Amino acid sequence: MGIEGIPLDVEVDIGQGLPAFNIVGLPDAAVQEARERVRAAVKNAGFEFPLRRITVNLAPADVRKEGPIYDLAIAVGVLAASNQLRASLEDVALLGELSLDGHVRHVNGVLPLAAMCAQAGIRRIVVPASDVAEASLIDGVEVLGLDSLAQLAEAPVVWSTAGPLAAEGDGRPDVHDLSVVQGQEHVKRALEVASAGGHNVMMQGPPGSGKTLLARTLPGLLPPLMPMEAIEVTKVHSVAGLLGRGRPLVLDRPFRAPHHTISHAGLVGGGSHIRPGEVSLAHRGVLFLDEFPEFGQTALESLREPLESGAVTISRVRGSATFPARFLLVAAMNPCPCGYHGDAKRACTCAEATVTRYQRRISGPLLDRFDLFIDVPRVEYQELAGAATGETSAEVRARVTRAREVQLARLVGTPFVTNAEMGPLEVRQHCQRLLVPAAQPLLAAAMEQLALSARAFHRILKVARTVADLAGSEVIETAHLAEAVQYRRRGTDA
Repeated sequence: MGIEGIPLDVEVDIGQGLPAFNIVGLPDAAVQEARERVRAAVKNAGFEFPLRRITVNLAPADVRKEGPIYDLAIAVGVLAASNQLRASLEDVALLGELSLDGHVRHVNGVLPLAAMCAQAGIRRIVVPASDVAEASLIDGVEVLGLDSLAQLAEAPVVWSTAGPLAAEGDGRPDVHDLSVVQGQEHVKRALEVASAGGHNVMMQGPPGSGKTLLARTLPGLLPPLMPMEAIEVTKVHSVAGLLGRGRPLVLDRPFRAPHHTISHAGLVGGGSHIRPGEVSLAHRGVLFLDEFPEFGQTALESLREPLESGAVTISRVRGSATFPARFLLVAAMNPCPCGYHGDAKRACTCAEATVTRYQRRISGPLLDRFDLFIDVPRVEYQELAGAATGETSAEVRARVTRAREVQLARLVGTPFVTNAEMGPLEVRQHCQRLLVPAAQPLLAAAMEQLALSARAFHRILKVARTVADLAGSEVIETAHLAEAVQYRRRGTDA
């Protein structure tokens, strides 16, 4: 359910009567089809399929069973009940899909299921051979990788754990180096601040000004995933079936950029069989929403809860599931439908009412959850034609990593890892109390002139805290607060 495993018992009874093979315990169509897969796999693996009345019960019976993950356990139950199993598999969890020739195929969700086994005291787990490395990420669990059902005819069974995993991510074509961006130095600085503190960013500018390119540099500015973060991210991707073969652990921070036609369920998760959405697949990484006002109203408003709580709870008649959703949101938009409202060199063709209606597609409460609002103007010829290159992503990432280390040390003992995640108590302790007296009038003026909400007030302090961390300052100086204030959106909905 979600990314949490539920232990199930597969009970098999072989009794007298006409040959039959029944599966009970709220199985869906895919589980019912396991009868034919198991029958063929048992025969083709060299075993004898009992021609008697076979009843399989999936307990507890009030939990809906979905998918082919039960094939292996059902087959082993049939073999054990008919005294054909030589290997001892007592107190062992089994999961895997069977092919008709008896081979064991990959299944989704191996990592969270292995974690569930460890919590339930089950110390041994049988998985498809291709999933051994993923299951072995959980400490205290012995793993047997099975290529074929025929291997169970061999005894003794050899249990093992996977060797050390590679500590580096692979190259990603969707991530660009910051040095390829010409000009836009103020935007680069804002992205550095956003990366250091995990702050949400709204970029606005005309078409072709580099908003998408700048957004795709963000994953390269973020520090590597910490071990526990990598496990969290891998669980979500495992359930979604997005783990690459040979790479059981997600080592790169996710970067998700869904198209604006995405449905509400596709963005936050859901469906008849509850699956994680883009906000959960972007957990501990970046969610980039280009052409922000073009997204559906329902989908946009559904972002408000995960942006505040860092999680998504999806409730259905069959039950509810909670997925983590702590991501850095980057939104990009044009100022109007034609894209040139306010541009100095190209006239806007939109009526004023059209511009207002376009910008009002984004509600005030949603805008209130952004920390940094950045204008991205057109790039001049001199900057594009210049030979000079700016800082590389690695150089900026070094400063971001140092700032994150300061935050981790400061927030030890709390569930938070970045400044953006801090609650009111932490803001009061680490921001308000460390704000120099000379900065108080500036903060008071910003509250009055920008008509800031209480949430925006806290967000300004969090951004100022991040700017101070990047500068290596324990206190928040007036200059740090001034930079945070200038990132706020001007207007009554600031």
